[in-house]
Amino acid sequence: MSIRTMIVDDEPLAVERLQMLCAREPRIALVGTANDGEAALRLVEALKPDLLLLDIAMPLLDGIGVARAISQMGIRPAIIFVTAFESFAVEAFDLAAVDYLLKPVAHDRLTRAVDRVEQALRSREGEEDAPLAPAEPAPEWAEEFWVPHRSELVRIAADQIDRIEAERDYMRLHVGAHSYLLHQTISSLEERLDPQAFVRLHRSHIVRRPHIARLRHDGSGVWFAALADGNEIRIGRTYLANARAMTGR
Repeated sequence: MSIRTMIVDDEPLAVERLQMLCAREPRIALVGTANDGEAALRLVEALKPDLLLLDIAMPLLDGIGVARAISQMGIRPAIIFVTAFESFAVEAFDLAAVDYLLKPVAHDRLTRAVDRVEQALRSREGEEDAPLAPAEPAPEWAEEFWVPHRSELVRIAADQIDRIEAERDYMRLHVGAHSYLLHQTISSLEERLDPQAFVRLHRSHIVRRPHIARLRHDGSGVWFAALADGNEIRIGRTYLANARAMTGR
């Protein structure tokens, strides 16, 4: 498959580096470059590429804005965000990005991203050839999260998360013996989680219900949740009703 590709980045050196990486990937056919969001939209409309390698931090119209505008144009290029910042990952995947690469991009990481693009494009061709079927309703609650980790994004299923701990502007997702940081507020994350599966027990803690082993109090009215991994967290007074409701009391 020859994937007609555009590079969008306001930094000439970044464009040059991506051009060199693309030259090493035989499936990529580079059709153009743009140095700002407005130029990118004009070229996308004229060239109708299969893939955009899209920077996020650009003056005036940034990469997130470009992706949103393209979604309204009736043109559906696959989008790989290429950025120096981890903090836009949630917005990127809300816009159905195929991948999210952190600069500097390694050749093998680009290759894996192109694998995903190729798979997505082939699936899209199959959908266009198939008869139309009724659309399935989107799930009400988040089923997975894509979390930046080193130079890539890791998929974490919601039902794999044991507990969530707030650390300023980040949420630490505890998954077994590992943990990952997600840039999101605890309130917005709580809204995305199934309340039948997760319970908030403190302003800084959300716990998956099956991960709670028992509840105890210290005799002075302070309650704690003992977790299956041996940790224990204090239950905030504001959230004590959540714990009681969980026990049916």
